Parts: sequence; structure tokens; C-alpha cells
Amino acid sequence: MCGIVGYIGKQNDPKIGLEALKRLEYRGYDSSGAAIFNPEKKEISVLKAIGRIKNLEEKLPQSRIIGGPFIFHTRWATHGAPNLQNAHPHSDCQNNIHLVHNGIIENYKILKEKLIKEGHKFSSETDTEVLAHLIEKFFNGNLEKAIVKALKLVKGTYGLVIISRDDPEKIVVARNSSPLLIGLGDNEYIIASDPTAIIGRTKKVIYLSDGEIAVLAPEKFFITDLEQNKKEKLVEEIEWGLEEAQKGGFAHFMLKEIFETPEVIKNAVRGRLIEKEGVAKLGGLETIEEKLREINNLIIIACGTSYFASLIGGYMIEEYAGIPVRVDKNEAAQLMS
Repeated sequence: MCGIVGYIGKQNDPKIGLEALKRLEYRGYDSSGAAIFNPEKKEISVLKAIGRIKNLEEKLPQSRIIGGPFIFHTRWATHGAPNLQNAHPHSDCQNNIHLVHNGIIENYKILKEKLIKEGHKFSSETDTEVLAHLIEKFFNGNLEKAIVKALKLVKGTYGLVIISRDDPEKIVVARNSSPLLIGLGDNEYIIASDPTAIIGRTKKVIYLSDGEIAVLAPEKFFITDLEQNKKEKLVEEIEWGLEEAQKGGFAHFMLKEIFETPEVIKNAVRGRLIEKEGVAKLGGLETIEEKLREINNLIIIACGTSYFASLIGGYMIEEYAGIPVRVDKNEAAQLMS
């Protein structure tokens, strides 16, 4: 799960994106980053930082970067280690396409191999970077047309916000099983993966549905599907303030988290179940499959709620894999001290 923010409009202050992103830090804090279009230099500048968003916040004023549109991201690492190389945004070979992504691209290895054969150079270990190069392949001056062609080749889940140096007067947003909404302001639009990020600027929102693409310019927007059929969307109004939005209408956060359990489980397995029923795909384990088969016992180190989850997981591994499992919270506490 990652946090996404995008902005296009009358303001050229990236602090808008940073403040919105800080409200999404619960969605990931391995790394964060931003891509900002500078209209004077006609280039996109990228900032990245490891760890919590405060590290990116310290870099932003030092960079003295202003401009727009801009995109921000806070990452919970899935493909690739939490480092600057793998932090979002990701870009193509020509530094034209810049994007942030939440989700899992299931067929990224196949796509990556084809793109490498075509001469594309990759700089990260992520599945996300494949999307930037795939859009680059089809780019011919119009960003959304290239995105449509690219996404027709993609299998998996995505919430995407994309900008282009060579088509700079727009932001393109795409969704498939990863939440994204668009906040409608006064000649401005702010995109996010959660209402808490936009409630400070507007309460009018449009929720994207799966398979939809939104093209946003400073004073207009339109939404289509992958076949480029126009979609009419309902503009909804958030009826609560920032604190209520964070709590989702519940009296307190614990109650909110209890009721979010079905959605959390759904998000956890999304993109990890393949077509054959009952078979799960855990990204990153395919390369060490043979080594995993040689394991004779397993030790899980965890503490807090992770400890109790590991106890259940241990029982399941023992039952289905026939491997003895020990869960140790004391060692976890020593590692954290």
C-alpha cells in the first residue's frame, strides 16, 4: 500500500503536494518522492528521500523547485528494497514520462524482458518502472493515448498518476483495483489515494472506477475507459472535515480499523491471486523457489500485533507446508531496542 498525490492548477507551490502527502504517511514510510514540472526550464525535476516524509520535506526548500503540475508518492516497499533507486516517481529513458504507482504489475517480468530487448535501460528493481518505459514506447506527443496503449498490455493492479515533460499541460490518472479520487477545486485538481489528502483544499470529489482514465488540465477534465469511451461521473461532496475524514465517520480510529478489516484483507490479496483458483502469487519469491523448498524449519520474528498474526501464519504454514514454525517476539524486541 502506497500513498499518491497529484496536482494541476493555478498554484506552482509543491508544498501543496507535500502537505497532502503527509496525511497519507500511514500508507507507507519506506521512502518518498516528487516530480515537479518547471514551466520556465521546461523540464521535470525529481526529489527522493529514504524513510519518512519529513526527510523529503527537508529537501524540498533546499531544492528551490517551483512549478506544476507535480506528483508525490510515499512508498511501502514491495518490489525492490527501500532505497533511492526504487523510490517513486519513476521515469523512462528520456526523462519525459514520470509516474507514481500503487499496486502490483503481475506480468512486469515479461514486459521488462521485451523492453530491454528493444533497447530500454532500467535503473530500479521495481515493477513500476516497466510502466514508464511502456508508455515511452507508445508516446508520440499525446500522453493519454500512449497510456491507453500501454495499459492494454498490463496485467495487475494500479493506481497511477502520470505527467510528461513533452505534454506538460495535463495530468493523467488511471485506476484498476487501487483507489484514486479527484478533488475539484477552483481551476485546480488534486488527485489522491485517500480523501484525507485533499479535504484541506476541496470537498467536491469524483471517485474513479476500475478501468477508467482521467485527463486533467488546469481548467477542464474528461474521463474515459480503455476503449476511450467518454464517462459521465457523479461529483460527490465530502460532508465532514479533516479529523472526521481521517476517522472515516467513526467515533475513533480503533473502530474505523475494525470495520476496515474486510477491505484490508481484500487489498492484501489483490494482485496476488492468479487465475487458477486457490493458487497465490507472492511477488519476489519466484527467484528463490528452489531454495525455499529446501527449508526444514522456520523462525518468524515479530512483536505487537504482528506477533499474533505470525502465530496464525505459523499454524497455517505447519498445516499446509508441513514445516515446523517457531514465532519469537523476544528476539524481535532485542533487535528493535
